[in-house]
Amino acid sequence: MHLVIPRLYAIIDPAQGGGRSPVEMAMALLAAGVRIVQLRDKHASSGELYVSALRVAECVHKAGGIFIVNDRADVARAVDADGVHGGQDDLPVDSARSIVGSGKLIGYSTHNLEQVREADRSTANYVAFGPLFPTASKENPDAVVGLAGLGEARRATRKPLVAIGGITLENAREVIEAGADSIAVIRGLVGAPDIRRRAEEFLEKVSGIRCQVSGGGNTEG
Repeated sequence: MHLVIPRLYAIIDPAQGGGRSPVEMAMALLAAGVRIVQLRDKHASSGELYVSALRVAECVHKAGGIFIVNDRADVARAVDADGVHGGQDDLPVDSARSIVGSGKLIGYSTHNLEQVREADRSTANYVAFGPLFPTASKENPDAVVGLAGLGEARRATRKPLVAIGGITLENAREVIEAGADSIAVIRGLVGAPDIRRRAEEFLEKVSGIRCQVSGGGNTEG
């Protein structure tokens, strides 16, 4: 499946949302114009995650957006999500695809060039790369890769490239200019007092930027 990924990739995490529900966060993001939303909840039980994912999926699909479940291919399939996002400690891409189906999206997190090249050879639809900058959204973050690392990752894959880790309003534009097709933001969005306004600010920052490094799947927002 060919994917032109939206510039802003929003990740909902109840642990970062200041007590707001996943649906509340999703509604604010969608009202701002966000059109790809991932639900990430490392602490929920399978049943809790299923209920949250079902409700968020309904909101996202009603808005015409793309809904992704983090880690759990089984939950993604159960709620008819648009796809699943996995990492180095999760199911391999091909195994996840056998669960969600050939028509669904699969994203894969990478932290070095070897992993990027492996993801590029897989059936993953897009590759996440990071952390770009120091981040507080993960309990045990990988080594920071920086903008130079992002440029190398851009040259290592022709799949859409999603940058993640410590991305803020102040550095969002340079991340896109360095070669990312999209920026994934967690705390910087759902940790804000006004999620909708913060999402609007991010969208204003990254819209209409042309990537400076060739190789991307989407060169202009």
